[in-house]
Amino acid sequence: MPLELKKASPVRLRDVALDEKWLQDRIAEDPSLLGLGDLHVIKREKSQSTGGRIDFLMYDPDGETRYEVELMLGTLDESHIIRTIEYWDIERQRYPALEHRAVIVAEEITSRFFNVIRLLNRAVPMIALQLNAFQFGESIVLHFTKVLDVYESIEDEEEEPPEPTDRRYWEKRATRESLAIADEVVSIVRTVSREPRVTYHKGHISLGTTGYNFCWFHTRRQSAHCHLHMRSGNEQRDALLQRLEDAGISAAPHRRNSLTLKLTAKDFTDNRELLTEVIRQSESWSRTRGSSEA
Repeated sequence: MPLELKKASPVRLRDVALDEKWLQDRIAEDPSLLGLGDLHVIKREKSQSTGGRIDFLMYDPDGETRYEVELMLGTLDESHIIRTIEYWDIERQRYPALEHRAVIVAEEITSRFFNVIRLLNRAVPMIALQLNAFQFGESIVLHFTKVLDVYESIEDEEEEPPEPTDRRYWEKRATRESLAIADEVVSIVRTVSREPRVTYHKGHISLGTTGYNFCWFHTRRQSAHCHLHMRSGNEQRDALLQRLEDAGISAAPHRRNSLTLKLTAKDFTDNRELLTEVIRQSESWSRTRGSSEA
């Protein structure tokens, strides 16, 4: 049966007698509307020590990332930007062991303020979402478009953080099973390539060989799995993702040239050959990076 074309009219929420509380209610019912993944709401309208309330504090349980979300109907303005960054900074200082993302949502983000938040994004991990609402009969359709994501720079991600640490720190912080998965990846690198270079930081464990770092581990405090980000290059990433998904391994795109994996010991038992190939290709790309994707 051919699809039937229906006409939907773009609207501003206030023009159809809907306010910010209505929008908050819809997002609270289904946080996936934002398009940021399977987020959980920790607190709605959370009071801040400096005054004011953050619209949403959300949490990604897989990535151990918190999202400080501020909503605004109408056009983005200066106070909204300042408020979002302030709330992000308060939560970041309160929970420094977690990653934090400042999220701005508005119905219109003009070029002037887009340039402002794009510049700020180099210092603050900021995501900007533009809300588009459409009226279809007696229904409203909400669509959130990501117009700005966390600043991506290969060099920035590979800079050494100010607080290096050692193996003992991670043995106390992570489960034995989660840390063993990181060790398994390191042992594969040693077997198929060359001597691995492992660096321990308080935020993550990084892995490289003679080139740039290509793998970052985020081991878990209470779980047996391990999250890792791995650079593989644009040309081969989609093909690798498809093979990983076909094998039943949790994998998704992550930033530029990268993929993110959630690995368990069973993944190595069932799909060691495939994981070895993914690791080998990523390590190889780290030594020739940029030659084909400049």
